[in-house]
Amino acid sequence: MAGMLMRVLTSMLILAAVLSLTGCGDDRPEKIEKYQQLTEQRLTTLNTMLDDGQIRNANLLKQYSSLLKQQKPDLAPLVDELAKDATAEGPMFSSLKRRLGDAKNSANFTDLDQQLAEVENLYQATDPSLYNDMLSDPVNVIADMSEGKLARVNAISREAAALANNAEDFGPGSQLVGNPAYGSWQTDSSGMSFWAWYGMYSMFSNIFQRPIYYDRWSGNRGYSYYNDVGRYRYTSPKQAQAQEKTFEQTKKRFDSQGKRFDSPYSKSRTGSTSLSRESTSAPKANTAGSSSANKSGAQSDNKFRSNYSKDSSFRNSSNRTTRSVRRGK
Repeated sequence: MAGMLMRVLTSMLILAAVLSLTGCGDDRPEKIEKYQQLTEQRLTTLNTMLDDGQIRNANLLKQYSSLLKQQKPDLAPLVDELAKDATAEGPMFSSLKRRLGDAKNSANFTDLDQQLAEVENLYQATDPSLYNDMLSDPVNVIADMSEGKLARVNAISREAAALANNAEDFGPGSQLVGNPAYGSWQTDSSGMSFWAWYGMYSMFSNIFQRPIYYDRWSGNRGYSYYNDVGRYRYTSPKQAQAQEKTFEQTKKRFDSQGKRFDSPYSKSRTGSTSLSRESTSAPKANTAGSSSANKSGAQSDNKFRSNYSKDSSFRNSSNRTTRSVRRGK
C-alpha cells in the first residue's frame, strides 16, 4: 500500500513538473516564426519600393551610374554591376533573401537564441530607412570613381574621411571591402589574407593594380556604412564566423612575431552624416556575431511584440517608414 502511494505521489510530482514547464513555455519558436513572417512582408514592401523609385539612395545609384558611364565608358560593365543594388536583383537584396531562407532552417544555427537573433536582425535590415542608408556605400563608390564630379551621400568627403581616420587610400570600391555581399577574405600560399571580389566586381582589382591585404586594411581602413554602422544587421552568423576566423588567423601570425594585431572593428571610423534614426540607434558594428550582442535582442522584445501583436501595427509602421524615405528625396 505504501509502495503504491509512493508511486502515485511520484507520478503527481512528475505531472506537476511537466505542467509547470508547459505553463512557462518557450516562446522563442513563436517569435522566430513571427519574425520570419514580418520579414517576408518587409522584403515584399522593399521590393515594391525599389521598383517604384521610393528609395532615395537607390534612385541616386541609378542616376550616378548613368552619369559615370558617360564620363568613363570603359567602366560601364562594373558600373552596371554596381547599379544592380538599386534593384531587387542586386547583391544586398539577394543576400537578405538568402539569409531569410537559411533562417527558416533551425539546423543552420547552434541554438534557438542564435536563430532568433538572426531573424530579428533580418527584420531590422529590411527596414526601408536602414536599407536606404546601406545603399550609401555603392553610391559613394561611384561618387569617388567620378573624381569629385558626383557628391557623396550620408558621408563626409573622401579627403576629410582619410584625414579624420588617418586612413590609407585603398582605391575605388574600398567602401565595399569587408562586405560579404561583394567578396570574401581568402588566404594565399604564404598565409596572408587578401580581399577576393565576386564576379564582375573583380574589375576593382584591375583598378587597384594590387591586392588588398587584411592586415594592412584592418589598421588603415577608412569609413564605410557597412563596416562602421550596418555590419551588425547585414552580416549572417556564418559570415560573422568567417570574419572572426580571418581575424584569429591573422592575430595568431602577428602573435608569433611578437606583434600586436587589433580587429578592424575594434574601433569605429568617423565619417557618417545624416543617417536615419534606425541606423543611429542600431547596435555597434563591432558586436556582429558575438553572443553578447545577440542578447541585445531582448532589449527590443517589447517593441517587437507591439509590431506583431496586430497586423495593422506593422502596416502602419511600414507606411511611416515609406513616407520618411520619400521625404528624403
